[in-house]
Amino acid sequence: MSEDKHEHDGRSPYTLQQDDDETRHAFWADTVADQVEAHVADQHPDEDDPEIVIKGGISPSGVPHLGNVNEILRGYFVAAVLRDRGHEIRQVFTADDRDPLRKLPRTLCDLDGNLVDLGDVDAGALGRNLGHPYTDIPDPFGCCDSYGDHFSTIIQDSADAVDVPIDMVSTTDLYTDGAFDDVTRHALANRDRAWEVLAEYQDKVDEDYIPFNPICEECGKVTETVTGVDLDPEEGDLPTVDYRCTDMDAGDQTINGCGHEGTATIREGKMPWRFEWPGQWGVLGVDFEPFGKDHAEGSWPSGDDVARNVLDIEPPVPMVYEWFTLDGEPFSSSEGNVILVSDVLELLEPEVLRYFFAKDPSRARDFSIERLDQLVDEFDRFEATYFGEVEEATEDEQAFADRVYPLVVEEAREERIRLPYTFAAVLGMTDDPDLREEIARREGHIPADAPEWAVEQALARVERARNWARRTENEFDYELKRTEIPAHEFDADTDDALAELADFIEAGHGPEEIQGEIYETAKRNDIDTGEFFGAGYRLFFDEEQGPKLGPFLAKVDQEFVVARLRRER
Repeated sequence: MSEDKHEHDGRSPYTLQQDDDETRHAFWADTVADQVEAHVADQHPDEDDPEIVIKGGISPSGVPHLGNVNEILRGYFVAAVLRDRGHEIRQVFTADDRDPLRKLPRTLCDLDGNLVDLGDVDAGALGRNLGHPYTDIPDPFGCCDSYGDHFSTIIQDSADAVDVPIDMVSTTDLYTDGAFDDVTRHALANRDRAWEVLAEYQDKVDEDYIPFNPICEECGKVTETVTGVDLDPEEGDLPTVDYRCTDMDAGDQTINGCGHEGTATIREGKMPWRFEWPGQWGVLGVDFEPFGKDHAEGSWPSGDDVARNVLDIEPPVPMVYEWFTLDGEPFSSSEGNVILVSDVLELLEPEVLRYFFAKDPSRARDFSIERLDQLVDEFDRFEATYFGEVEEATEDEQAFADRVYPLVVEEAREERIRLPYTFAAVLGMTDDPDLREEIARREGHIPADAPEWAVEQALARVERARNWARRTENEFDYELKRTEIPAHEFDADTDDALAELADFIEAGHGPEEIQGEIYETAKRNDIDTGEFFGAGYRLFFDEEQGPKLGPFLAKVDQEFVVARLRRER
């Protein structure tokens, strides 16, 4: 390495974790927006109101799951705040689809959101194309122009489902359309500087390093061996590189090159990702980009360094967000621990999902399908706080709701009705829509003068809660026999015990109190505890077993529970 080793004091990407004298906001996106405005003013001092570009990105590997929506929705909230402030915003999302396929995924996803194994599709389309760019690989489902296009379509559909307007940008298109010409030429012209900078972040970089990976004209694979560079072609021609198609390391396997020696233009290949990422900032004019903490310690410092000291590009405002887990475990396509946006929206409303992502990105969180009712309850309180319906709301809660609620809903309407999620799950135990509405009205959840749209919105939650019960196989995943009493024969002691339990519930008691009373009632009447629980399951489900009975009965409308225990209906 040369003696004039460069100095680099890059910007920390922990934008939200920095404790300084900046203006305090109730919403983290306002804090980021302040920094974006300052960045834009510094970069465009002579422009009155330049377009602000917010970016996210992904490589088309694995299954595009809920975790991948992090960058879309984190970027959306900053975009929404800046739009509120009067700025013109473009939110782009790049698919790094000129990357080579390095290994076969275990699981894929069709355009309808169904996870499928390789055996259910044309796996050969992938297996025959290891080392090829994603956009040069046939779609194994046969529905899109390429494997890369298939993946990008799912990302676009996910953004549409949560009403985030993004412009999907194919990195392949940036190369083939010539958008990357100048930055690629610049990187090659400064290749000595490139290896000096990159050598600080990667051990296997020496003075022979060339920041460009051609696509072999013979076998179609991306190769990393460049043997020559020509930056002074004849007029009208593009710069070229000479290459030899050599083997590529792909984790624990090797993708064999074909040995062909040829020449490729700068549109017939790609820059390595540590140059391509900062190159995108320059080509797209990016002002802000959020990314996961896995990029914070390696990719961001090198990207910032390459941008400033090789490509002469000013990096955007960064923001590290914490990954969230799924039911306590990391997202993993190979382990089957994934959920798609389309699946989530069958369980809860889009505004609840947007609310989850509106929470502080610097804190790790768990998205629990098992306890989804808690997230929905939290959203309902957040919504009620906005409308001034929560008397004990703290000052911080009120400020957050006032600022954020209009950004997560399509329209703030005070007449909205939100059925408690577990109550909606109880209603989902019957198929009769009229009965569902009747019970909801009788229990006071739907006012007599409620507008029709609000009633429809409220009852739509029932189907979502029912889907949740079935997915998790929880205590609401049973058919509650509401319309008629199941056939039964109880002795006199059981009859008396059921009547006592009815009186206890009618007097008003909580879930665990009811559970304890079931035991005590059986004991007082000298009834086997298991048989007494079985009597309850027979009356309500026509089954010999079921959910934890006390908490369940506490969640069902009291009038019905008491009447059924007394065998009145």
